[in-house]
Order: sequence, then structure tokens, then C-alpha cells
Amino acid sequence: MKYAIGMDNGGTNSKAALIDETGCEIAVSKRTTPLIIPRPGYIERDMELLWELNCECIREVIEKSGVNPVDIVGIAVAGHGKGLYAWGKDNKPAYNGIVSTDNRAWEYPMRWQQEDIFKSFYPRLCQRLLSGQQAAILAWLKDYEPTVYENIQWIFSVKDYIRFRLTGEAFGELTDMSGSGVMDITRRQYDQNLLADLGITEVHEKLPELRYSHERCGNITPDAAEKTGLLPGTSVMGGMFDIDACALAMDVTGPDSLFTITGTWSINGYISKEPVMDGGDEVVMNSLYAIPGYYLIEECSPTGAGNLEWNLELLANQKTYQDVNEWVTSVPPEDSEVYYLPFLYGSNAHPLGKAAYVGLTSYHTRDHMLRAVYESAAFTAKTHIDRLLAYHPSPKAIRIAGGVTSSPMWVQMFADILGYPVETVSGLQELGAFGCAMAVFVAAGVYEDYLAAAKGMVHVSAPVQPDKTRVQIYEQKYQKYQAVRHALDEVWPVFEV
Repeated sequence: MKYAIGMDNGGTNSKAALIDETGCEIAVSKRTTPLIIPRPGYIERDMELLWELNCECIREVIEKSGVNPVDIVGIAVAGHGKGLYAWGKDNKPAYNGIVSTDNRAWEYPMRWQQEDIFKSFYPRLCQRLLSGQQAAILAWLKDYEPTVYENIQWIFSVKDYIRFRLTGEAFGELTDMSGSGVMDITRRQYDQNLLADLGITEVHEKLPELRYSHERCGNITPDAAEKTGLLPGTSVMGGMFDIDACALAMDVTGPDSLFTITGTWSINGYISKEPVMDGGDEVVMNSLYAIPGYYLIEECSPTGAGNLEWNLELLANQKTYQDVNEWVTSVPPEDSEVYYLPFLYGSNAHPLGKAAYVGLTSYHTRDHMLRAVYESAAFTAKTHIDRLLAYHPSPKAIRIAGGVTSSPMWVQMFADILGYPVETVSGLQELGAFGCAMAVFVAAGVYEDYLAAAKGMVHVSAPVQPDKTRVQIYEQKYQKYQAVRHALDEVWPVFEV
């Protein structure tokens, strides 16, 4: 039996999973990297600590599994897209890692849009620029941290940074870098003219060579082997954007499937042979998918289930899904007119949007508030999916992943709010790590390609059907949620005055 290790570095947690070639998840390990929030809108993490915790995760899954490292054919790393993990010319991190939910550079995309620069490079970029992308963060660093900007040797996404520490070799990977705001994704290459338009020409020399997700990008160094328990020389593959990894783990290998992933971010998308070129007015993001020849058509915002963890810290001491499900179920949807805007880490409505409860009275309880949080995750997903459906035929079902799938009650709520059957994947805790394991097995020749790997490894559960009565109830509530969301658009700028 052959084995692979997949890793997934999200916005807060680093996870490793050891997977066998049949798709069995043998062992899982997880570590949390504390977020550093020096001021509102700034979200960072210690890059050295992040590296050490990744090493701990790898060593732990090897020890838990009892697998001989000689049987591990490779490792690949997934990670949150966007953000910036810069390596310095002094051979250490140039700055704290900046997470994708960081909003310090919010003015730059807005200014570029207002100056009509966006129109000139949209045909090459194929996406709307966002404050959490490398392009905006680098422009901010150039203006506000010029010493840091000058010291940067390599520009990495989070997973490319971890791979660099494993191998000592600097590479960018196409799925991640195509969502960074610095690439002509139609030509699959960095764009010097685009960088000049954005005022960050110097960045070009700091961008590492590009590779595909299943291509080998070096080997485990002796130092990394000592830290992780892997053998020196073990192959390290390119890995991928965690959304691609999760989508592959859900067998999104053709254009018919539409998916939603609800973690810290609400990620919604499908894959296509062509990008959606609508001028950036609707669909937020086209990027390159892990399967060569496909684009990932994506609608996203940092408005997902991550809001639940924060609210539970304030509202309850117990955090199990069983407890929360019971509290939420105790309030029928038609009996609660409390609405929550899940904008703790950013908004899909206004760049300055903030989280808010609307409709609270002295009658309401913790249970009403938590129901509103649950509903908000599905409402934001529906907002994105409705936009995608303008370009994608109505699917037979929507595949769902993320923290939501730990709660059957929440999965049912998604089906009722989206109005479609929803499908989950059986037997997996860590879809992002699983997708990376698929990349390892493709690179190692265990499977010919990702389609064959999905056929041999992925098992999709029976769909959860929407309840017709609740579909109608939630449609009315969704319209009210949207009314609240739009009404506050004029208010948010006041907070910045």
C-alpha cells in the first residue's frame, strides 16, 4: 500500500492527513496558529510558529498511523488563497504572514477601480481585485512599510511558503498565484505590464517560478526530515489553493458540478473551460483550476462559518455542534426575526461592512442569535450562488464542504435556503488535505490523472433534500436579510470618518 500526506493551512488552523491510495484517511493532526490583530482590519500570524506547527502535524500523523515513512510517496500542501507570506533577503520572514481576511489594503482596489485602471487589465487578470490579494497588500507595503517591501526576496502564498521551508526551493503554484492579482491567467504567466499599472513594478523579480499542482517542486531536506519524521529526499508536489483541493476531494472534475465550501470564507464555484468575462461586475474571481485546461469560477467572501466560533466565545461556554444544534433547533425559523450580518472578517456587500445583529429585542435569547448566525452562513452562500447561476445551468445538486458538514441540521438548513439538494463526501475530516493527497498520487503515477484519482478515492453521500415548506419560509427571510444588508451600505463609510 502506498501513502501520501496532504496538508491544509487555512486562516487559523494547520492540518495534516495521511491518506492511502484507496482514499482511506488513516490519521489526522491539527494545530491552531494564533492570529495577531494589531489593529482593526489587520490580521497576521507568526510565520516561524506556523512552520513549526506544520512540522508537528506531519510528525504526529506519521506517529499516529504507524506507517513506515519509506511507504510515503510524497507530500503536498494546500492553503488559503490570497494573503502574503513574504521571505526576506536576510533569509528569514520579511514580515508577519498576512492572512487573506486582512483588510488593511481596502483602499487600493477601490482606487484602481475608480481610476479605470481595472478596465485595461481585466481581460488579462479575469478577476476583480480584492484587498486581501498579494497585489493590494504589496502596494500597501510599498507605501507604508518601504523597508519591508525592499527586503522581500520571495513572494509566497501560505502553502508555497511551507513548501519552501520543506524543500529550500522557491516556487509559485498556478492555482494560488492566478488569484493573486499579479498574473495574466489567460497566458499562465506573470504580467510585468500589469504590475507597472498597479505601481509595483519591482515585484516581478520577487515572484518565484510557476509550477502546476501535481508537479514535483523539490524534496524534503535533511533539516525538514529531522523536524517532520519524513525521509530526506521524499518528493514534495506543488499543492494547490485549498478551494481546489476541497473541490477535487468532492469529485469536482467536470463543469456540471456546483459547490459551496463554508469555513472562514464562503467559497462557491464551478469549473469551466473558459473564464467568465463579464467585466467584473458580477462574478468576483476566475483562477486556474488544479486540473489543467480548466478555470475555477469562484464567488467568495470571508463571511462563512468562522463567524460561529467568534459568537460562541461570547454567547456560550459549550461549543459542540450537538449543543448548538439543539439551541438553534429550539427556535423554529418562522419564529425568529433576528438577522446577523456575518462581516467579522470582511463583507460581500460593502468593503467597509461590519458584523451586526438586527432585530434584537428583550424577548430574544442566545438561541435566536445563534440561529441568525447559522442562517447567515447559508444566506451569504445563496448570494454568491445566485450570481453563479447566471452563468451555470441549474445543478441537480450542490456539493457542500467545510465546518457546516459536521452538523446534519446545518446541512439541512443549507438545502432549505439554497433550494437544492446538497451532497457531502463520506468518511473524510480534512478535504483540503485529501485533495493534496490526490495530487501526490497523480504525480507518483498511482493514478493517471485527477479524474482517475477521484473515481478511485472519493465517495459522495446521498443528497439531502430541501423541505418545501421551509424553502418558502427561508425565501421570505432571505429577502429581509438582503434588505438589511443593502440598507446599511450607506452607513459603513461613516465608521471610517
